[in-house]
Amino acid sequence: MAFRASILTLYPEMFPGFLGESLSGKALARGDWSLDAVQIRDFATDKHRSVDDTPAGGGAGMVLRADVLARAIDSIADDGRPRLLMSPRGQPLSQSRVRELAAGEGAVIICGRFEGVDQRVIDTRKLEEISIGDYILSGGEPAAMILLDAIVRVLPGVMGNPDSGTHESFENGLLEHPHYTRPQVFEGMEIPEILTSGNHAKIEKWRLEQARKLTAERRPDLLGQPVRK
Repeated sequence: MAFRASILTLYPEMFPGFLGESLSGKALARGDWSLDAVQIRDFATDKHRSVDDTPAGGGAGMVLRADVLARAIDSIADDGRPRLLMSPRGQPLSQSRVRELAAGEGAVIICGRFEGVDQRVIDTRKLEEISIGDYILSGGEPAAMILLDAIVRVLPGVMGNPDSGTHESFENGLLEHPHYTRPQVFEGMEIPEILTSGNHAKIEKWRLEQARKLTAERRPDLLGQPVRK
């Protein structure tokens, strides 16, 4: 069964966006996955189609209303797909979580806006909050696209070579090793001799050593070490 993504957003016209190009676009055209974008505003009940209101207790900005968003979520059949809210306070997205989601039947993805989402709809609809990084975007739509891009590329058959993703950063807990290709000499720098030796065992050993070195330098937290500042 193809992976099914349902997006709840105030800007459905933003989709598929870049997901309609390259690997993900070809996979979408083949039917390896599907995407439908639901307009949250369609579930507002007043004449102005209001979806937000001022925060209880005061403060700046607006908050996405629980009743409107709940109706939008409930319009999608509860078929067991996880309900994900793109949120800067969510659990950081990891490659292992991407793999878990890709192994399922799909996901319902809610794109937050304004100052946030009423906590009651997060609690009652059991939304899993996911963050793509420690920074703030204008809304959850770009984050949802990034999440889907990460998922779609690891779906069966999307990458031409099934081994293409096995040595990438985060797949084995390490950053990826350096890559080289022709020309043999570029601005006086040669491809490391080991990579042209034809000794595949030594090449794999070198790549692993380089991956560990890069990880220790740039992301020691992946090795369980404190981050140097």
